[in-house]
Amino acid sequence: MNLEGNVASLLDIIITVVILIAVGLGAGTLGSLLGVGGGIVMVPALTILGLPPAQAASTSLIAVTSTSVSSTIEFSRQKRIDYRLGLEMGAFAVPGAILGAILSDYLSAGLFKLYFGIFLILIGIYVLYKNSILKDNAVQKRSMTLQAAVFAGAFGAGIISSLFGVGGGVIFVPAMLLVLGLTMQRAVATSQLTLIMTSIAGVLMHAFLLHPDYLQAAALSAGAFAGAQIGARASRLAKEFLLQRLFGLALIAVAVELIIDWFTSR
Repeated sequence: MNLEGNVASLLDIIITVVILIAVGLGAGTLGSLLGVGGGIVMVPALTILGLPPAQAASTSLIAVTSTSVSSTIEFSRQKRIDYRLGLEMGAFAVPGAILGAILSDYLSAGLFKLYFGIFLILIGIYVLYKNSILKDNAVQKRSMTLQAAVFAGAFGAGIISSLFGVGGGVIFVPAMLLVLGLTMQRAVATSQLTLIMTSIAGVLMHAFLLHPDYLQAAALSAGAFAGAQIGARASRLAKEFLLQRLFGLALIAVAVELIIDWFTSR
């Protein structure tokens, strides 16, 4: 009986690892391709598996680090990264990431579902309509005041990155496009460099607070690293429109499910 129990337990672990590698692969591909961060796929998966908020966020963030490192390697080969800007934004985002990891300890599972659901709806709307939002806006540099606002936004993106485990690309990319005048391809690439610093800072603080599940993080990271390579290469050729629509709708559907769970658990 004990042997049967051990075998069943081992099978459960193997199945979970395989599922998480597949989730990481899809998340890494989409995160690198669309520049929105793979955590928005990984965190709901970890939440469904029953991880508490801080553990889900920190475990996802380890895989986000893998995605950003992999993407940055490929984007560096393509010479698409603005290193100075990426480092400047990272300098503001890192303190936010440390603060976000600390705040994650104070977020209950119910409120995490509610806030993350709202966050996913906003990201879903952005993904659905980003072409029309960004069209003809990424052309000229803006005033110093707005550029300062970008760096303040980077601090906020750092908080969101560690609090929800999603990476801050959904803030970094639009800011680089709309305010700083980068092209889409350059903004996505530079965002990944900033995400390396942000996610590493968040992971280190989460690790200090003993939050991550390292086995699940390793499985997600393996898939995410490979997926990021696929997404980074496909980003030169891919026609994003249909993918954006499907992805945006999927995010909103997951968000609605999380919010319904919050309502029913009250």
